[in-house]
Amino acid sequence: MSNYLCVDTSSRYLTVIAAKEERVVKHFIPDCALNHSVVLMDEIDRALDEAQLSPAECDFFAAVTGPGSFTGIRIGISAMKGFATALCKRAAGVTSFEMISYNVNSDCHYAVAIDAAHGNYYVAGYAPDGSEDIAPSYLSGGQTEALGRPIFGFEELPLARYTRLNPDECLERAVKLAEGRQGGLAALYVRKSQAEEERAKRLGGV
Repeated sequence: MSNYLCVDTSSRYLTVIAAKEERVVKHFIPDCALNHSVVLMDEIDRALDEAQLSPAECDFFAAVTGPGSFTGIRIGISAMKGFATALCKRAAGVTSFEMISYNVNSDCHYAVAIDAAHGNYYVAGYAPDGSEDIAPSYLSGGQTEALGRPIFGFEELPLARYTRLNPDECLERAVKLAEGRQGGLAALYVRKSQAEEERAKRLGGV
């Protein structure tokens, strides 16, 4: 069984998982006020200590790659890339959509929704076999509900037919399923950041 360190900094909460053989240590902060850059390394140190795991013993490092908080995503990816590069180990990414879909058992088509602020959502759709049938999209609440599907996520969302799952439990299972995946860590951005959109507007007005 692989040893690994994984973090999720994509939302207002923070999850750190350190796993050594059969021992899995999870640290979950439900609301760190998007202050991940301040608390992340301390939580990593604590989790590694409790798991009696050193970074050099990790077989791979993983992070949630979004969509979600633009800044948070970059923090998590940068931290795990730093460990992986320094120790010449594998790096693996898990999207926020995968984190949920890997934990849904449904006999009908469903959607996964991630809060994108201001009543909008990052949404992807899935068939009962878990295959993606609606590509990641940026939708309003009305558009999301108009899909007519059960909706799953890990935040408190005011959507009809919505079920909230536990983010740290979802992450643990998703990382195990993604363990053998080839490739590194690349952020998933469904839309441009607010700063990029404002810059595009300014340049377009010139």
